[in-house]
Amino acid sequence: MNRARAAVACLVSYFIPMLGFASDMSSRIVTCDGTSVGGGTACTICELANTAQHVVNTGIYMVVFLSSVLFAYAGWVYLMAGGDTGAAAKAKSIFTNVAIGLVIVLSAWLVVDTIIRALFNQGAGFGPWNKIC
Repeated sequence: MNRARAAVACLVSYFIPMLGFASDMSSRIVTCDGTSVGGGTACTICELANTAQHVVNTGIYMVVFLSSVLFAYAGWVYLMAGGDTGAAAKAKSIFTNVAIGLVIVLSAWLVVDTIIRALFNQGAGFGPWNKIC
């Protein structure tokens, strides 16, 4: 019974901060609705760039979340290895592969984000990369 309470407490403490982010419905992935009639946003090249940027950012959020889960799993495998060198080597391999994958994905994000900013916002200079127009 004590383990169940601990599991519920962990889940509640994990999901409560997400409720604050769920209330922000203004940051949609696709920001235009195809028409400018009735207060809607017309689809322009700037909106296309914003949509591409939102897709990339959403992918990054998912990759960072999944990598944190895999880091925790590798830590759990390493913790439960005890004296088994095979299990410890498996955990180290998982940790190394996740770290390398995360670096590759974040490097690819940096390249794509820089290209998007160079194409759609030439005079921006330095600043936040997720603000295009």
